[in-house]
Amino acid sequence: MSTRTRPASGAVALAEMKEFGGFPKGTQRYIRRSLDVGLDRRDAVKRWSRDPAEAASIRGQQSVYRRLDHIRAYVPDDSGLDAMEPLMAPLVTMSAFDLGQDRLPDFASYRFLYERLIGASVRPWLPAAFCAAAALPHLHPDRRRILLQSISEAAATAPGWSNREPVFFPEWVEKVDTTVAG
Repeated sequence: MSTRTRPASGAVALAEMKEFGGFPKGTQRYIRRSLDVGLDRRDAVKRWSRDPAEAASIRGQQSVYRRLDHIRAYVPDDSGLDAMEPLMAPLVTMSAFDLGQDRLPDFASYRFLYERLIGASVRPWLPAAFCAAAALPHLHPDRRRILLQSISEAAATAPGWSNREPVFFPEWVEKVDTTVAG
């Protein structure tokens, strides 16, 4: 008889779906849009823009997200200060862009997105990048306060992080016409 030491990937996917479902609708939309941009899943401007301002925002996001390959390549295996320098500047810059879009209301939604954009190996670096980006002066002081208060002490001081990759990557879902009989 064998025992399981890890949850089945189906249970993990359900937990991740539940977490995603707990985010506000605007946050869910932004995460899906960001994953389309960052993972190059489809034409994000065509899929997500509702007006010229949103199209411009997506094009700006595409420009900032060009750093993703660099960030993924430079996630250090250890916590040495010399190993973090190539990672943190572009990660904080990208984080500052996303937090400035006012669609990620807290650390949980930020972490959810960035684990999927970059991978599980970035988890130890996310609290520092989030706090740095959330403290930048481009955000209104009230917004900075809310963001910084959203990171729990447990997240900020975790002694270790899971290396399990995320399994649920939310995508665009077409609206279903409920008037048509199935």
